[in-house]
Amino acid sequence: KKDTGDVRETPALTVCHMLMQDGAMVHVYDPKVHKEDAMTEFKYHDMQVDESRFVFESSARDAVDGAHAIIVLTEWDEFKTYPYHEFYAMMMKPAFVFDGRNILNHRELENIGFEVHAVGKGRGADGKLNVLADKSMPSPPLSTACGGSFAPAPRRLSAADSCKSTTGRVILVTGTAGFVGFHLARALKKRGDGVLGIDNYNSYYPAGFKRSRSQVLEEAGVLTLELDLNDAHVLTRLMNDHKFTHVVSLAAQAGVRYATKDPHSYVKSNIEGFVNLLEVCKMAKPMPRIVFASSSSVYGLNKKAPFAESDVVDQPASLYAATKKSNELIAHTYRHVYGLSFIGLRFFTVYGPYGRPDMAAFLFANKIMKGEALKIFQGPGGSELERDFTYVDDIVTGTIAAVDKVAPSTKETAQYDIYNLGNKDPVTVSYLVDCVEGALGKKAIREYMPMPPTGDVLKTSADITKAQAELGYSPTTSLQDGINKFIAWYKDFYPNGLDKEMSEYVPM
Repeated sequence: KKDTGDVRETPALTVCHMLMQDGAMVHVYDPKVHKEDAMTEFKYHDMQVDESRFVFESSARDAVDGAHAIIVLTEWDEFKTYPYHEFYAMMMKPAFVFDGRNILNHRELENIGFEVHAVGKGRGADGKLNVLADKSMPSPPLSTACGGSFAPAPRRLSAADSCKSTTGRVILVTGTAGFVGFHLARALKKRGDGVLGIDNYNSYYPAGFKRSRSQVLEEAGVLTLELDLNDAHVLTRLMNDHKFTHVVSLAAQAGVRYATKDPHSYVKSNIEGFVNLLEVCKMAKPMPRIVFASSSSVYGLNKKAPFAESDVVDQPASLYAATKKSNELIAHTYRHVYGLSFIGLRFFTVYGPYGRPDMAAFLFANKIMKGEALKIFQGPGGSELERDFTYVDDIVTGTIAAVDKVAPSTKETAQYDIYNLGNKDPVTVSYLVDCVEGALGKKAIREYMPMPPTGDVLKTSADITKAQAELGYSPTTSLQDGINKFIAWYKDFYPNGLDKEMSEYVPM
């Protein structure tokens, strides 16, 4: 309450409680209220509070650091004077302001970059805040406005719930809104591990599709927090709160060709983000064990086939491949210097249900259904490109084996190993098209053309001898069986054809 330290019956505490019920971390700043006063009021109303999620800060600046949103609940005059442009730079993006008292300059905040919401105001077709209510008219009773009752929204899965484990393993999986991360998180949770996911939902391909994966995961008991790898502040809090035993690092800027359009996104995510994650891991006590995704792309211009982990990989053919090779070198350094333990996995052309729409199987299915021509690249002299297509369930099985094998992160026990996870039976892209045609029951329009100089390679082929011997890895899914499973999912997921977002998506 303005100009006092009185918290009795204040709606502000109810808002804080509801946010925590919904899984939020709440950082509070009030010029006169102390945490003990707030906790006394919570206890008086028999409101249970996890104090680790309810943090009182000594300044507004400390409260907004790393936050997603600012919520103004009291009419303190000083709230109008803050350097909100500086606060915006300190926050996650997009950054929100919810002005519960209508005391701030909303136009100024929007010009800074905030998305602003306020009581009694809404947005018109122009996206601007508009007053909706006639202030001369009395407000309806709360019971009427809220449909007859005032109660918190149904509780959403919390991070603590997501981390509950029956195995002793609590695993942070980065990139759970992505293809492999989604399938891995679901499999880990199914066997009893505690699993918490993070993802920044970038727009490389439709974010709505990524969020549909997250919804399925949440129904399976895995929460995905919207978080960028470069947000060290929040990552550190998560590591401290949940004491992860393992980290599986799958988040990355994907795609080979896209690097010619936006190279900086690869450096920001795949190198800076990876280093940031390892910096957080090295400070944890105890340090978690780490499994990370590399890529078959690291083999680059290698002409020897099949590709073995012992091959020299210093001729990348794309920036994406160079960043993945960098991950391997960085991991080796952190093992040597700090005692972090690593297993790196070189994935070979993964496909399957909920796959990436920029990858061949999904891309070809979309184009065949829309009656569009498929661009099939050829090498010198019209030679066929070959890929070691690997079904996602086989990749997940191999990744879980790595999770179970990776040694403790100590100076005495830390390991560093790299494994190929592929299918070991490369096929031509034309054969993939045959399989998709057969599963869809519809012929493709094929348009063969020379391979563009954007980073693709002529052939990938995995030697999985090491993974077989040390991880027990043994892929079992043939390309035709895997494509049949993918198309069965595709037809079920899009019973009425592609949605607008996916239909308008044009991969590079």
